[in-house]
Amino acid sequence: MHSYVDQRTGVFPSVCPLDCPDQCGLLLHKKDGKIVKIEGDPNHPVTKGNICNKVRNMTERIYDEKRLKYPLKRTGAKGEEKFERISWNEAIKTIISHWKDLIQTYGPESILPYSFYGNMGNLSAEGMDRRFFYRLGSSQLDRSICSTAGNAGYKYTMGGSFGIDPEDTIHSKLIIFWGINAVSTNMHQVVLAQKARKNGAKIIVIDVHKNQTGRLADWFIPILPGTDSALALGIMHILFAEDMVDTAFLQKYTVGHEELREHVVQYDPVTVSGITGVPVEDIYKLARMYGKISPSFIRIGNGPQHHDNGGMCIRTISCLPALTGQWLVKGGGAIKSNKGYLAHNTERLQRPDLLKNKHTRIINMNLLGQALLELDPPVKSLFVYGSNPAVVAPEANKVRKGLGREDLFVVVHDLFLTETAKYADIVLPATSSFENTDFYTSYWHHYIQIQQPVIERYGESKSNTEVFRLLAKEMGFDDCVFNETDEEMIMQAIDYPNNLYLEEIDYETLVEKQYVKAKVKPLFPGKLPTPSGKIELYSKKMEVDGYPPLPTYTPLVNDGDFPFLFVPGPNHNFLNSTFSNNEKHISFEKEPRLHMNVKDALAKGIKDGDQVRVWNNRGECEMKVSVGENVLPGVVVTQGLWVGAKQLVNSLTPDRVADMGGGATFFSGRVDVEKL
Repeated sequence: MHSYVDQRTGVFPSVCPLDCPDQCGLLLHKKDGKIVKIEGDPNHPVTKGNICNKVRNMTERIYDEKRLKYPLKRTGAKGEEKFERISWNEAIKTIISHWKDLIQTYGPESILPYSFYGNMGNLSAEGMDRRFFYRLGSSQLDRSICSTAGNAGYKYTMGGSFGIDPEDTIHSKLIIFWGINAVSTNMHQVVLAQKARKNGAKIIVIDVHKNQTGRLADWFIPILPGTDSALALGIMHILFAEDMVDTAFLQKYTVGHEELREHVVQYDPVTVSGITGVPVEDIYKLARMYGKISPSFIRIGNGPQHHDNGGMCIRTISCLPALTGQWLVKGGGAIKSNKGYLAHNTERLQRPDLLKNKHTRIINMNLLGQALLELDPPVKSLFVYGSNPAVVAPEANKVRKGLGREDLFVVVHDLFLTETAKYADIVLPATSSFENTDFYTSYWHHYIQIQQPVIERYGESKSNTEVFRLLAKEMGFDDCVFNETDEEMIMQAIDYPNNLYLEEIDYETLVEKQYVKAKVKPLFPGKLPTPSGKIELYSKKMEVDGYPPLPTYTPLVNDGDFPFLFVPGPNHNFLNSTFSNNEKHISFEKEPRLHMNVKDALAKGIKDGDQVRVWNNRGECEMKVSVGENVLPGVVVTQGLWVGAKQLVNSLTPDRVADMGGGATFFSGRVDVEKL
């Protein structure tokens, strides 16, 4: 191992740990043992030195005086923020003695881990922690808050998370950003699109809100939330009707195109316009552009899948490139997620074989509020890491009520005293990614990257793998898997003969080169990992699983008779709740706003800049309103997860589960708005 930590001054390679598709290569500038500047690595083949404001200002977060330095024990009431310093030894002993008592009285399933990708490092997010909770026999968490619905839908069509190489999108002539604010959440795809545009490409953005990406488009198409599958079906209707399909491709590489042709007759442009709010002539124009311009590329975003019908929506959009044979053209096709190319040996990393009781209950993370308040037998202890459920989970008021239970023993491992940590009995200080050893796999580009510690531990903070080794030891788990080093875990994970794309990548190469590209070739000609080996426009597997076998539009679930569909999207300077507590990032983002159509504002007597109350049966928020044409009538949009008392947008969001993959339905709620 290079010991970057021992070198006090210099420039050191690194990788951005944020939950973002771009996964940038970084250079960290160090002086006297401290990071003084973060810049992009100009040699990284995809990110090429460009980085976003979030990571550029990461030092403000790492050296924030509010950062936790040592373990804490609660001394006041839950949520009161009264803690005292304790030693690691006391912290670990306290946790394990509580857990041993709970296991004896209620069984191991009374304990629940709750985590997500606050740090995208594979060891930090899904390594020693999984081993520990499998071995403990605790309730297991279904980590489905982000992309599972869309990934499930896309998989029915394409067999897994496989799209085109983003580096090829400079050759595209038509680029559709569908439900993705890429300027804020996938900036290098925007850079590639701008390159393509210089070569004559057109950029179309389809979204519920004219955000920064919408403003950059050659053509912005506003759409009603949750109706994207109808628009895709309307495009298919016109492609078939006007003979703009690639019949040779359909015959050779797909199943079900004849059935699809008959099925989409019902989705005529007039019907689709009535559903989506997109004018009939725009549906024709869009379909003809898509049918005639080649190569065409669709970047499928995270947004549309956060609906009741989210899985089917992505399933439907993912059928479009097959109709025009785009998968055979360089720069043609789609990307939803590319994580299939970098799939590693999760069995060896996570060790699910350690779970003895194969019928252990699994709790969907979107249902945390319900789980803490209603589950029988109850959850008696929660261990939270890499996530801040008091802010990020839906039905936030329910979640906070659950966290406030006096009989719930809560442990939080984090860099800050987060909103969740305020409810904790024990708080453990976490290292930042720049203090850890880890490996990273992008879910957009094709590079696997390594992180080695660049700075010393902040205070007494410990990494995720260290904490779970300590817990395992105190629990008396003597399995050798708990003694493996971070380096050994990385070696086990990337030694994965099942994934031929990784066959030339090993740990030594990674350490030497910092990032290595998977050996990816175009999907066609070739065989997909679907049951038929082809693109499944008609899916027998969907039928078996209880879904319509053909792409279908299903309306959103009735969320009560509030007048507005409410979409709380991401903003530019936070990543979920990360950075929402850092002064610099707050100063960039300024304040939360509710975007509202001018017609709706007029009807409600609301003017631009007014303070408004946004509410439904689940909760309420207060914020300033931005009135204009950025959203359609009947739709209101906010951006970012703010942590102010009156700005908790997830107090308004439903905790229903989407149609596929146990996904979240953040964007399928309804609200009312009134002037304060």
